[in-house]
Amino acid sequence: MKFPYGICDFRKIVIKDYFYCDRTDRIPLLERNTYQLFLRPRRFGKSLLLSMLTNYYDIARKEDFQEVFGHLKIGKNPTPLHSSYFILEWDFSCVDPSGSAEDIKKALHTHINGCIRSFASYYEDFLEHGIRINPDDALDSIQSLITAVRKTSVPIYLLIDEYDNFANEVMMGVRREKEIYGALLYEEGALKTLFKAVKSSTKDSVFDRIFITGVSPVVMSDITSGYNIAKNIYTKPFFNDLCGFTQEEVLTVIRTLPEECGIREQDAEEAAKMMRTWYNGYVFSPQASEKVYNPTLAIYFADCFQESCRPPRNMLDANLSTDDAKLQFISGIPGGSQLLLDIVDESRPPVISDLEDRFGIKRMLGGTAKDNVLLVSFLYYFGVLTLEGQTETGKLAFRVPNLVIQGLYVERIREMLLPEPVVRDEGVFAANKVYEEGDMAPLCEFVENRYFKVFHNRDYRWANELTVKTAFLTLLYNDILYIMDSEPETGRTHADLTMIIRPDMRKFKIFDVLIEFKYVGLKKAGLSGEQAGKLSVEDLRALPSMQTEMASAKAQVKKYGDSLEKKYPELRLKRFAVVSLGFERIWWEAVPG
Repeated sequence: MKFPYGICDFRKIVIKDYFYCDRTDRIPLLERNTYQLFLRPRRFGKSLLLSMLTNYYDIARKEDFQEVFGHLKIGKNPTPLHSSYFILEWDFSCVDPSGSAEDIKKALHTHINGCIRSFASYYEDFLEHGIRINPDDALDSIQSLITAVRKTSVPIYLLIDEYDNFANEVMMGVRREKEIYGALLYEEGALKTLFKAVKSSTKDSVFDRIFITGVSPVVMSDITSGYNIAKNIYTKPFFNDLCGFTQEEVLTVIRTLPEECGIREQDAEEAAKMMRTWYNGYVFSPQASEKVYNPTLAIYFADCFQESCRPPRNMLDANLSTDDAKLQFISGIPGGSQLLLDIVDESRPPVISDLEDRFGIKRMLGGTAKDNVLLVSFLYYFGVLTLEGQTETGKLAFRVPNLVIQGLYVERIREMLLPEPVVRDEGVFAANKVYEEGDMAPLCEFVENRYFKVFHNRDYRWANELTVKTAFLTLLYNDILYIMDSEPETGRTHADLTMIIRPDMRKFKIFDVLIEFKYVGLKKAGLSGEQAGKLSVEDLRALPSMQTEMASAKAQVKKYGDSLEKKYPELRLKRFAVVSLGFERIWWEAVPG
């Protein structure tokens, strides 16, 4: 089996017999709407989708139709529109977002002109009249293209990939110069003017169909008056898996591994479980019933496994690590940093009335704190939150999709709360002692002396055991060695934090870790922060409220640990109970099995 990592050429994938999940049966559904906007996170197969549409509708590839589509779902019952269009393709990820607004405008016009030049060369045999390229004005070039196409009986299908890519780069990369973004999209800005020209060209059906892909609706909101004809199809349930793999499709791949690698079926099942844990979890429609995998990550895993017959050391493909920029962007928006902290609490998922699909840059970058509807919607579109389901009152609940994205959250929160790299390294070194030596003391000391000072900040409203758990999680998180889980099910109960060694990493001399956290408020203890800070270790442990919570934590960690060891007989489990007194002191104990 060949995996098309990094390949988005539909014809090549099909002809060269690469792994492909057939989505051609959705073409009749896509034909229901003439002008469409389809949003998905980065690296989610949007370019391959457009390549499929190119091959299906391109009149110049009519002779190849049977070879490419004959064995696919649509090939058995093609629609009348197949092989009947000129295809004009724009890819805005190719537009350089650096420089001034005028520089970006020139880059945009250069890209459009290049695409029109390619169009003229490719369809030379179909065009009676040539297309004149105006190097200084791509809109003029578009008019020349339209004039030439009108002389034929063939309409244009316009495909725009990553329509918001360079605008998002401008928005998130140079926030101090947001007037550049405005110059591109507002009034007679370059991007808005371009979409006006596109809209105008639909009046006489020269641009007969238009399909646009992107990540978020922010840019479309800002150019609404310039292009207000697109039908948003990204939350339709029958397009939930239009891009992305289903569980059954992933299992089809995994089932080939025992034969190809000479491994046991049990090892293949472990690989399938790892993929499900790290990559599954995306839901794009409130009415969808099945979660989907990020296709790039799934192929990355399968490709790595095929090469070495073992899972990749780093479960996050480096090509997706840039998604951290979205979290960094949110953390810099008023109200954003608190939202990132809140999202870590899996027991209280973000809940909003509905997705916001019309919010422009002015709302995103305004100086006031943003409501959760706006911020949660933004994170949903960029793939760092996904739909969990609907509440009893009809609201939408969201969650972190999987462990790969959880790792990005943890990194961002750690850098947000501990901005000094030397301090972060000190904390991670202390965390290493926990799973390398079974010693919790250095980590508790670090949290007391470093993290608790951060949590005294009024900007953070937390004041409970979740705060303490988050501090430990951000330092202990290690998805190279561990399956990290916050509050996993152990029997019918839940543990606060477990670190189960990955099956492929169990050869190393490290411990599995289980921690139960408890929190005693200063008011409950009858102490001020100053008084708590001066307590001796003996006095701290003698406080009745601390003794009560420690006894509870130890009982729970004993119960959870026993349940884990029944589930995973090979565990080398270290169990800890941690009780925090306000944001002042920590008492920890190792709990025997």
